[in-house]
Amino acid sequence: MEMKITVIGMWGGYPKKDGPCSGYLVEQDGFSMLIDCGSGVLVKLQEFIDLNEINDVLLSHYHYDHASDVGAYLFSRLVNTQLGRVDESLTIYGPQDEMKEQEFTSVPYTEFQAIDEESELHIGPFQLNFLKTIHPVETCAMKISNGKKRFVYTADTSFTKGLVDFAKGADLLIAECSLYEGMDGKNSGHMNAREAGMLAKKAGAHKTLLTHLPHYGNIQKLVESAEKTGAAAVELAQPGMVITI
Repeated sequence: MEMKITVIGMWGGYPKKDGPCSGYLVEQDGFSMLIDCGSGVLVKLQEFIDLNEINDVLLSHYHYDHASDVGAYLFSRLVNTQLGRVDESLTIYGPQDEMKEQEFTSVPYTEFQAIDEESELHIGPFQLNFLKTIHPVETCAMKISNGKKRFVYTADTSFTKGLVDFAKGADLLIAECSLYEGMDGKNSGHMNAREAGMLAKKAGAHKTLLTHLPHYGNIQKLVESAEKTGAAAVELAQPGMVITI
């Protein structure tokens, strides 16, 4: 009953060469779901799984660096369904947005289900719970459990005590870290490295990956700042990194 999490991409804002924006593949017992599908994710994803083998896609919010590749993915599923390579509809889960729902469901073989912090989903072997974060658009952090282990993804957010409670005891915490220590991300809805470390420390996370990384500065400094808080086992997320819990 091991849960396998593969980092597909982790850059904030826009991708780098061979480095997509946010995307995480979660697998267990032959079931696969994709968490976020930002710019560059769709190409990199195919190094790890056939696109037709993904059962569901969950989007934390609709900023381009988290959702821009979804449209191409829906077209892929449409074509491959017509070719007989896949025979089940793809469900997209995300915050309620009528325009996005119409956009997604206008593509045949695609379904949409809205999520908010009251939602509790049971998808494949996983239970999923959500928390509304502090970000300029409706955004949901996600907690994914297989009954024994817990993986928490903050999505984009500034630091909140509610997030500490939500991430309590996480076996793996993937925490956004858009800014360097001393920078203030409250207005933009982002955390700096010290805040990401504080979250990991206060939540008692067993392992933490810093994600949604900035395109400037020495990103190893992010880890150093997070570690100064006493957070355990902090690393930078990297494309292709696999964590099994």
